[in-house]
Amino acid sequence: MCAAAKDAVYVTEDLIASDIDAYLEKHQHKTMLRFITCGSVDDGKSTLIGRLLYDSKMIFEDQLASLENDSKTSGTQGQNIDFALLVDGLAAEREQGITIDVAYRFFSTDKRKFIVADTPGHEQYTRNMVTGASTADLAVILIDARQGVLTQTRRHSYLVNLLGIKNVVLAVNKMDLVEYSQERFYEIVKEYSHFAEQIGMTSFLPIPISGLAGDNIVTQSENMPWYQGPPLLSHLEDAPLNVAQMQDAPFRMAVQWVNRPNLDFRGFSGQIGSGSIKPGDGIRVLPSGKTSRVKSIVTYDGELDSAVAGQSVTLTFTDEIDCSRGDVIVQADAPCEVADQFEATLVWMGEAEMLPGRPYLLKIGTQTMTATVTEPKYEVNVNTLEHLASSTLSLNAIGVVNISTDRAIPFEAYDKNPDLGGFILIDRISNATVAAGMVHFALRRSQNIHWQALDVDREAHASAKNQTAKVVWFTGLSGSGKSTIANIVEKKLHAMGKHTFLLDGDNVRHGLNRDLGFTDADRVENIRRVGEVARLMTDAGLIVLTAFISPFQSERRMVRDMMEDGEFIEVFVDTPLEVAEARDVKGLYKKARAGDLKNFTGIDSPYEPPEAAELIVNTVDLTAEEAAERIVEALTR
Repeated sequence: MCAAAKDAVYVTEDLIASDIDAYLEKHQHKTMLRFITCGSVDDGKSTLIGRLLYDSKMIFEDQLASLENDSKTSGTQGQNIDFALLVDGLAAEREQGITIDVAYRFFSTDKRKFIVADTPGHEQYTRNMVTGASTADLAVILIDARQGVLTQTRRHSYLVNLLGIKNVVLAVNKMDLVEYSQERFYEIVKEYSHFAEQIGMTSFLPIPISGLAGDNIVTQSENMPWYQGPPLLSHLEDAPLNVAQMQDAPFRMAVQWVNRPNLDFRGFSGQIGSGSIKPGDGIRVLPSGKTSRVKSIVTYDGELDSAVAGQSVTLTFTDEIDCSRGDVIVQADAPCEVADQFEATLVWMGEAEMLPGRPYLLKIGTQTMTATVTEPKYEVNVNTLEHLASSTLSLNAIGVVNISTDRAIPFEAYDKNPDLGGFILIDRISNATVAAGMVHFALRRSQNIHWQALDVDREAHASAKNQTAKVVWFTGLSGSGKSTIANIVEKKLHAMGKHTFLLDGDNVRHGLNRDLGFTDADRVENIRRVGEVARLMTDAGLIVLTAFISPFQSERRMVRDMMEDGEFIEVFVDTPLEVAEARDVKGLYKKARAGDLKNFTGIDSPYEPPEAAELIVNTVDLTAEEAAERIVEALTR
């Protein structure tokens, strides 16, 4: 152990022994730095973390006495053994696959507490690196001095800059394996500086280190007298925190819950994202725009005279205004924007590729809503920084897209306020996080387009027809009998005096959707357009029947969500693949089996059966006429 680290440990031990309360008070008020270690595979992340943990001595305090005895008899041999055991343990975790996810480690020095996110270096786990970086104040990007700047170095650096981490350390590791070469160190720094300039990284601190030997980790290395900068741990102890930088920004607090223990108290609780607040300050609640003033700032320990970014508080207002979970309380004279369409950068994390037009859940701040993503404007090649044309985003891809939400939300650009500009996308079926996103700005058209209220509404249209508007959505494999049954159902309803319209999959592709193919992305857009047309027809009071394969649950749910409760009737025409293929009325299965028809549902493109259809008809047991009669009975009932 170095002398400085040992002295710090002894000072701490003396304080614990003499005044435990003073020690706990001091420890409680230490600042906390979150940082991430990233880079390519085998660049020494685990060894570096092991060295930081070992030299901080927080995990070995119970071994101090034995270490002291060992050092008297065998020099530093005992210390080396313990450090080797620690590094071996971290390596064993990696070999077992544990660090393909983010591993968080805690350690502390006399000045500050630390949480380090140890992220995997493999390209396929880039999404895990993004997870670790999302809450970091600082990033340590490691480079193997023998290898130089690699693809993952560039990828992780691009993401670190994209996620707004301004404090970056370029740790050129394994300097002992290049004989502590000053020339090699500056050669790497020059190459990295060129890339950093290209991605807009304004500054970084290069430090030559050896995690294994401990050079420039805690103290200045005697092996590299040419380096006059701070050792790594000193820089970590003095680095600024994100929360401190956010305290000078305008006040923002996303409401996490409404606190009302009794009729006389109504408070709005959350963590202050930026700025400061005190009683008497004017506030505005977004998106409603209602204004009031802060009456009191309440915490578990009592009321405060003021509060700043990073604190969790409950605010009460002088006026009874509407405010609920998901709303954002802002400074009255400096509000953020409210919009429902944005340009954003996406880091795609899903195993399945992004499908433009598919509805996803978007979580931003304390709000969750439905959102759709356009076809990417471009995808970024992190090696060359080229903007590539792309129709979708696959795993670990980074691209710029437009996003539409189902309602207007308060937001700020990510580079100004990560809390109100950072979001995730969630798959509606699996609930898996599929992307992380950073808002750039609101689209101008979202401010220029407004909903026009109409005097003759959908209820009036339906009442004039003496019926309730509905969408009867037939889904099933090609050849299952959807169109045949839907046609019979419409004839029966028409004979009963009902006002109907049938949208058939093939017919729609002759006009409205003639520009779409049969890729997954085109299928999503096909159903989105049909869903919008069906919704407009129900606004006219019609009973709309649709006959589409519509293979994906997510898009069928999207159309269901467009409608009022009870207006969407899903009919699953349940026909086994072998039966549908045996019928093969249009000869499509034969072409698909021969390889002449790509992306054919049931052959080389999936079909996701409904999990809770309102009606199921089995065309093996029922004729088309019998199935139609059963559906009409259910609709009229």
